[in-house]
This record gives sequence, structure tokens and C-alpha cells, in this order.
Amino acid sequence: MPGIKIDKNYCKGCELCVMACPMSILSMSKDINIKGYFYAQVHEPTKCIGCMICAITCPDVAIEVRTHGTQFLPFEY
Repeated sequence: MPGIKIDKNYCKGCELCVMACPMSILSMSKDINIKGYFYAQVHEPTKCIGCMICAITCPDVAIEVRTHGTQFLPFEY
């Protein structure tokens, strides 16, 4: 099962990942991070399909998608 890890202190609350997620599993937190922003959070992790659209969309590189401990990279550099 894929897992999403969001580093809340890198997130600036732009909500791009929330809008981009095809499964609607992301939402904005009611708490703020150390920068003073509401950050994205996963509210239904079991519905994640591992498409990585959230990670690709994030301008702050605050999102990692992992499956069985393996981190997927959207592009090979």
C-alpha cells in the first residue's frame, strides 16, 4: 500500500496537492507549522493509489510517496 509523507514544516499551504489529488485524500490542517502556514495532511491514507501527482505538484518538495519502504522518484535524473 502506498504511503504519503508530508513534511509539514516545508509546506507553505498553497493547496495545490489538495486540488490535484484524484482520490481526494489530502486536506488542509487546522494547525499551523513553524512558518505560520496551514499545512497539507493526509486524511484517508488507505485510499492512496500511489499516482504521485501530489508530489509532482508540490512546489516546495514537501511530499514523499513510498510503497513498502521504497521511495518513488517521478523522474530519473
